Amino acid sequence: MTRGSYETRLDPELWVYIDAVNAWYPPEILGLPIDKQRAVYDRMSRAFHQGRPPGVKARAGLIAAAGRDIPVRRYQSAGTAAKAMVVYYHGGGFILGGLESHDDICAELCAGTGFDVLSVDYRLAPEHVHPAAFDDAVSAFEWAATTSGLPLVLCGESAGGNLAAAVAQATRRHASAAIGQVLIYPGLGGDESAGSYIEHAEAPLLSVGDIAFYRDVRSAKRQSPDDPTFSPLRDTDFSGLPPTVIVTAECDPLSSDGEAYRDRILASGGRAWWHEEPKLVHSFLRARTTVPAATEAFARIVAAVGALGRGAWPY
Repeated sequence: MTRGSYETRLDPELWVYIDAVNAWYPPEILGLPIDKQRAVYDRMSRAFHQGRPPGVKARAGLIAAAGRDIPVRRYQSAGTAAKAMVVYYHGGGFILGGLESHDDICAELCAGTGFDVLSVDYRLAPEHVHPAAFDDAVSAFEWAATTSGLPLVLCGESAGGNLAAAVAQATRRHASAAIGQVLIYPGLGGDESAGSYIEHAEAPLLSVGDIAFYRDVRSAKRQSPDDPTFSPLRDTDFSGLPPTVIVTAECDPLSSDGEAYRDRILASGGRAWWHEEPKLVHSFLRARTTVPAATEAFARIVAAVGALGRGAWPY
């Protein structure tokens, strides 16, 4: 990979992280079969795993859905009565990841907020194209809404941010609708002819070519790009959504999606805040223990989840 203008634009410690990711999961890996990509991604996730904070316990389970069971993992802070539950959807381009790949992130989110965290192992493409992941995401939300008895905060990063936003839009009239959502560098189906899609088309760790690859693998035949369960920004109604915090990375083609989503919610009379983390790249959550800017960004994310779960608006 050539660093180009990013050589001096990004801090040296971030380049250490980027180089480590590319050593595990190089850009050309998209040419390999999906099962090979998953094997490499899973090994990388184990290498980056930071362990769970003390006092966090986790329990695996299954949510029964029509014709399938959805694996989940529930994180709880020992000795603490949770005041809310976070329903968490992991990233991975809709083809990678699961309960293990984001285990430490979910555990730290639990420790940092005191809330229960429900991590959802939704079905992956290409074995299960859209709307399989969305259907699982909605089913997990509905299970949490009817069984937990806790206020719900939706949270997801990258592909998971897409799912969280789509679930928020699909369930906004639910009797136990989410009281907040936090989206972390989400892909929401925005305008690819402008903004960050152009300025950061070849950004480290995610390019517009990568985005097109993941979109195509996820798509069913004759998939409509205007389907809001596929591309939440293509919806025509952004009213009634929960208070929303979107955190993106400056050097990421998807960053403009966060800005556009905020603007749609505000224009519809809702409450939304978007922050673009300067000099960071897509997937910076994995750099939260080694890159100071990512550490600060993750702290903001945890604080936002905590505030929304308590019914407060942090901004």
